Formats: sequence, structure tokens, C-alpha cells
Amino acid sequence: MSPTILWFRQDLRLQDNLALHAAVARGGPIVPVFFLDEVGEGRWPAGGATRWWLHHSLVALDASLRERGSRLVIARGESEKILRHLIAQTGAGAVFWNRRYEPAAIARDANIKKNLAAAGVEAKSFNAALLHEPHTIANKAGGPFQVFTPFWRHCLTLPVAAPTKLGAAKLIAPAVWPSSLALEELGLLPRIRWDAGFAATWTPGEAGAAKRLRAFVVRAMAAYSEQRNVPGIDGTSALSAHLHFGEVSPRQIWAAVQSAGKDSGVFPPSKGAAVFLSEIGWREFAHHLLFHFPRTPEQPLREEFGRFPWANDPKNEKLRAWQRGRTGYPIVDAGMRQLWHTGWMHNRVRMIVASFLVKHLRLSWTHGAAWFWDTLVDADLASNTLGWQWSAGCGADAAPYFRVFAPVLQGEKFDQDGAYVRRWVPELAKLPAENIHAPWDAPLHVLAEAGVTLGKTYPHPIVDHATARGEALAAFKALRQTAAMARDSGA
Repeated sequence: MSPTILWFRQDLRLQDNLALHAAVARGGPIVPVFFLDEVGEGRWPAGGATRWWLHHSLVALDASLRERGSRLVIARGESEKILRHLIAQTGAGAVFWNRRYEPAAIARDANIKKNLAAAGVEAKSFNAALLHEPHTIANKAGGPFQVFTPFWRHCLTLPVAAPTKLGAAKLIAPAVWPSSLALEELGLLPRIRWDAGFAATWTPGEAGAAKRLRAFVVRAMAAYSEQRNVPGIDGTSALSAHLHFGEVSPRQIWAAVQSAGKDSGVFPPSKGAAVFLSEIGWREFAHHLLFHFPRTPEQPLREEFGRFPWANDPKNEKLRAWQRGRTGYPIVDAGMRQLWHTGWMHNRVRMIVASFLVKHLRLSWTHGAAWFWDTLVDADLASNTLGWQWSAGCGADAAPYFRVFAPVLQGEKFDQDGAYVRRWVPELAKLPAENIHAPWDAPLHVLAEAGVTLGKTYPHPIVDHATARGEALAAFKALRQTAAMARDSGA
């Protein structure tokens, strides 16, 4: 049997990897490969934080392959050219890979599959990333869903296949290995070492994903519905980056939740488990929307928002203050600093900081999406787009225009003792809980005792909440009126 080229992308695991299982079933040697094809990513090549994760995930994948008598071949450049070169080098008769759903990847992969087939090479792709692929889900009218609840209700009626297991078998190596770059030659790690906090926080790779999933199911899943909103505790799964890179599959997560309830025979086994699975559902929904509305990473799904009167920030001073965690609103600044230090931010705080950017500062959601894309280890085009358009009110199932998160109230509600702010905004750590979310209202002697000098050790708020909220509501109201006039005139 001729060799099979196994093309790894965002499926960096061996278990429940359908392309790998198909390659094993085909028989013969397997040549595992990974290409850094930045041009093939279109307008969204990997950002700095995801490049860091990718490097370490590839280290882990290569180690796992070597335990099975194989190795990872690494290349850089245009995917189809590299594949053709590898086919010529190895005599491969097949190329297998797992599907992706970003617009650029879909176009590239379809072209590769067509051209390989025309050249007499077996080219097959598989689903290893989603419970239900976007083209298999439709509403009663036969179109895409645009509201999450009916989408997820429909998905819950569909069967979920059990994850496949590879077993302990060795992989057959080719007679001669093709040439490969050293991983370091891809230049994925930062030249200026800003990643110390990443290494202290994360363990990229399939083993790290499995360990985190097991710990979450045992420790935090039952209380997830309550604790997931409290950023000061470890109450979430933190599996998002592992999912993005395919170090764990949603089917494996589904099976882990099922296993947790096997003794009771109840599924989901708790309210927390049901809410957790619905978060997996939001990831599915995000891919569903991106597949059906491929313009949305740059353009609002609700087209009338293309005329929204965003504020003018000619020197990007407010944007930079937001990016650096220097807005003067502690819960916002804590989130942005957590993001910079760890490459990740608690989901409740993601909503708070996103609302602050688009509604308090009235800066376009595209600025936030671009910043998250570069700084999040879990930066995923589908989820990033859905989250930012939801916050801005311009996407599917979006937050209503009049919903403006009040950062002080959000901090007081979800970080009552100030633990989260104290960790990430240490200059405020000595303030009492009743003052930590609004230090500008604290008595002067309290600020002095805590060593806080507003405007010096910690900034004054860059906007007034009440004023900013009023201006945002006025802008949204004007947009609605403009949209209504356009509809009435037939424009």
C-alpha cells in the first residue's frame, strides 16, 4: 500500500482523530505533516498568542507520534505546493485531513481536493472539530439558524457519535522520511519574551487537554452554572484553546460528561453539566454562523450597523488605554491585564470589556476583535466574531442595543470581595471591597491608607459611565431611526 499523507491543522491530537483513524485503516505507511501556510489563512493568519500555543502543541504532538514510531514533518509555504512535493518524494497515494470551517480554509481545501483527485491521488477530509457540521444543520425553512436557543434545541435532538480510540498500535513509518524543517524555523515564539505568564498558566497538547478536562468534570462541573460567572475563582473549564487547536474534541467532552452521569443514568448529570454543554453549543453556533455568513469577520451580520456612528479617536488614546488596562474601571482593567499576562480572559469579563469598548468608548467592535485575535491563546475566528458582534448588538442573537454593562455593578456583583481585581490590578489591592470597584468614590483617607493616588498610581476613569451610556443609547436610537427611514423609502 502506498503511503498516506496525514495533514494536521487544528486537530493536534491522536485520539478521536478521524483522518488519522482512516489513514490507519487504509494501511501502509503514514507521513504526518504540518504546514505553516500563512497566505492560506487569508486575512486572518495566526496572532502572536496562538502562535505561541501552536509551537508548544506541535512539540507535544511530535512527541506523541515518536512514541508510536513516527514523527511530524514540518514545512512552511503554500499547502498545495508542499503536498505535491511530498507526494513526489514519498510516492503517497492518499492525503487525508480534518475539515476546517473558516472561509479561506474552505476555499483552499476545496481547491486542493479537486486538484489532487484530478492527479489520481485519493483526497479525503473528515469532521473532527464539531458535533454537527454547519452544512448538516438547517431551520424549518431550510436556512441557517440565527438565534442560539432554537439552534441548540435542534442539535440536542441529534445523536452524538462516540469518540474513536486509536489504541496502542505503532504507526507504520515510510521507508524514507521526507525532509523537514526544525520547529524553531517556523519562528512561532516571540523574539521579545512576553510569554512568561503563558508558560506558567498553560500546558498545550493532547495530554494537557485531557488532564484539564478530567479535573473540570470532577472538580467544577456540577457548580458550573453558578461559578462560571465569578472570575476570582477557578470555576470554568478553560478548555477553549485546547478545543481551538483540536487537542480535545467536542465528542470527547460530550463523552466525559456522559461518563460523569453513568451511575445515576441521568444526562446531563447536573444543571452545571447542562450549562457547560450549552457553551459547547455556542461554539457550534459560532461555526454555523461563520460558515453561512462568511463576511462577518469584517462586516456586521445586521447590515444596518454598517452605518453606526462610531466615536472618533484619532490618536487611538482611548483604544490604547483599553488595550493596556488603564481605563480607570478596575474590572475592565483587570480583564485586559489578565489577557496580556496569560493570553486568556474569563468569559464574564470578556463581555464586560467588550461592552465597555463598543458602548462606553463607542469604538468599533472590529478594533476589539483584532486585539483579541492577536492576544488570545484561544483566538478562534468563529467564536471571536460571534462574541464581538453579540456585544456590539450587530450579530446573530445579539445583546439588545440598550444593554450596556455597568462595569462597577458588574464588578460588585461578580467579584464581590475584589479577589479578581486585587490579583490583576495590584495597585488597588489594599482597598476594601466596598471601594475597590469604584476607587474614585472612596474617601481620601481610605485611598491614602491603601497607597492609591488617583491620576498617579491608578488612572481616573477615561469616561463617565452615565454620560457614556446616554451617548451610546442615543447613537443606537439614531441608527434604528435611520434604518427605519431606509426601509420605508425602499433603500
